[in-house]
Amino acid sequence: MFNSPFIVPVIALMIPIVAIIMKNWRHVQDRKMDLMANAATDVSVAAQARIEKLEARIAVLERIATDKRLSLADEIDNLATERLTKSSARPHLDQ
Repeated sequence: MFNSPFIVPVIALMIPIVAIIMKNWRHVQDRKMDLMANAATDVSVAAQARIEKLEARIAVLERIATDKRLSLADEIDNLATERLTKSSARPHLDQ
């Protein structure tokens, strides 16, 4: 089929080269999977913290909605000003 005298040595040299490349590729793929798993864990921790914060806010809103006192408007205003002071006290990192 191939009459070149260089075919056998070229193939003999290509086998270890391909093996080394495949070993490194496999290592890169394993590292990528580890990084993706760590990122998913970080996201789930952040999501859990956000869920807890939202649940606390919902509990406050439910308490306000079911409260029969006359000072409901005052309490809502206090929550709004409290939220504004908290947000102004924190530095905004996304700007």
